[in-house]
Amino acid sequence: MPIDPYILLLLGTVGLAALLPARGGVADTVSGVSTGAIAFLFFLYGARLSTREALDGLRHWRLHVTVLACTFVIFPLLGLATGALVPTILTHPLYQGVLFLTLVPSTIQSSIAFTSLARGNVPAAICAGSFSSLIGIILTPLLAAALLGNAGGGFSADSLLEIVLQLLVPFLAGQLARRWIGKFITRHKKVLGLVDRGSILLVVYSAFSEGMVRGIWHQVSPARLGALLIVEAIILAIMLALTWYGGKALRFNREDRIAIQFAGSKKSLASGLPMASVLFGAQASLAVLPLMLFHQMQLMVCAVLAKRRSRDELTDGAEEKLALTPDRETVRTAK
Repeated sequence: MPIDPYILLLLGTVGLAALLPARGGVADTVSGVSTGAIAFLFFLYGARLSTREALDGLRHWRLHVTVLACTFVIFPLLGLATGALVPTILTHPLYQGVLFLTLVPSTIQSSIAFTSLARGNVPAAICAGSFSSLIGIILTPLLAAALLGNAGGGFSADSLLEIVLQLLVPFLAGQLARRWIGKFITRHKKVLGLVDRGSILLVVYSAFSEGMVRGIWHQVSPARLGALLIVEAIILAIMLALTWYGGKALRFNREDRIAIQFAGSKKSLASGLPMASVLFGAQASLAVLPLMLFHQMQLMVCAVLAKRRSRDELTDGAEEKLALTPDRETVRTAK
């Protein structure tokens, strides 16, 4: 299971922030640029999503309700359960980070990619990820206010408004502009993908620079990091099992279960980072650490799982075709 090169870039960005953190006016400039980059990123998200696809996806409401329940109900319940591990296994700041990651919306790109690789319902994955991101812009801060309170970084109406202005308004603007720029974005999808990743790197550098300047990294030890990885692995395993077997219990077909599993078991780094920077302030670097680790873990595990689902589908299809094809002895007897 190779490490995603982008994760190496993220780790390199963290290292750069540790060695050369942004300070003073430079920090203000970096923060402003990263805010603008994230707004542009969500503008592109809006421009990429076909309004017709979104409306067609509403017909499959049972699947979307299932994904939303996994993302914003079951995940947060698991996050709350990790509170029992404080302070013996997790420190309180790391627990807050774990709880925050369980409140973040689902991914869009990786959900689509893994669903496609596993031969699942790709249109459903597109709509499920998009709906989750849109609803999460409002729901994640509200859940953070209810479950984290002031300890999460001082949630207020102003912070909710800032998130809406930074994420939701650009997304809606992208939807409105899609009729004019949709074809251009489709033609330059790979180039614009660099904007996605560059925006996240800027937010990571800004958050971790502030953490270094304020000296909060002494709170994390290697043993705590190891414990955090184990806790997140357990959460991911539970969600992968629940989304797959729960989808079967709800009588979804195989393609829909694949979309549910990959859209309902993952968390978005692109949405979580800017929200954390607004909600947690100076503590944002510790808050996003669990999310960054979970992001890499979900990519590695889901890549392997998607390939396995793809092979299972091909095997099932070959066996069905073989079962429908009469063998030579049967043909000879019939003659």
